[in-house]
Amino acid sequence: MNLVDRVVLVTGGARRIGRAIVERLADSGCRVAVHYQTSRDEAQALVEQLRAAGREADALPADLADPAACGGLVEAVLRRFGRLDVLVNNASAFAPMTLEDFSVAVWDRMLRVNATAPCVLAHAARNALRAAGGRIVNLHDAATLRPWPDHVAYMVSKGALDTLTRVLARALAPEVNVVGIAVGVAAWPEHYDESLRERLVARIPLRRAGSPADIAAAVHYVLRDGDYLTGTIIPVDGGRHVV
Repeated sequence: MNLVDRVVLVTGGARRIGRAIVERLADSGCRVAVHYQTSRDEAQALVEQLRAAGREADALPADLADPAACGGLVEAVLRRFGRLDVLVNNASAFAPMTLEDFSVAVWDRMLRVNATAPCVLAHAARNALRAAGGRIVNLHDAATLRPWPDHVAYMVSKGALDTLTRVLARALAPEVNVVGIAVGVAAWPEHYDESLRERLVARIPLRRAGSPADIAAAVHYVLRDGDYLTGTIIPVDGGRHVV
């Protein structure tokens, strides 16, 4: 796919991995819709930075836990940019929860943000993406292969996203390619201390953490060079999936 002038919606695009994806795609000539929920200041600052560099970008709010807001977000992108070529489902809710402290509220939010929202967004964007011969890139968690029992709802929601990527690939073929990126250690949760980080890195065959730039590079590759990729989930985890 030639990325110049393609319109890309990146959910959770204001911070961390999302920001790196936005910057990488904008540098490649994309016009970028930066979605945010609570990170308004960061989203606006990023948009101003991109505009100062001659890029076209705008910040658009939505609560992805609300299916109606997901549909409204796609409508806002189409009003603002006139088209939509690429949907990057990066936004994610993350919270610990064991089976012992099971909470319906936590379970519901994890499923709504991590699985329902990507599906609703794909549904709302399907006609625009088909017309554009576009792409969907979903960001997964490499840990679904060896799920954490202390994050029950999060793990189940990300496992549902694994299946959704394969389903969407069939449902939207042949016009739209749907690919997943399974993220390993790329952006540390802020509450992880140094000892925990060292233990996690020790399990990675490459013996180092990744970075948001690594994930952005993978997304860029899928969009630019992945014309014959669909329905697959690519691990970008330093080899953790083979251990």
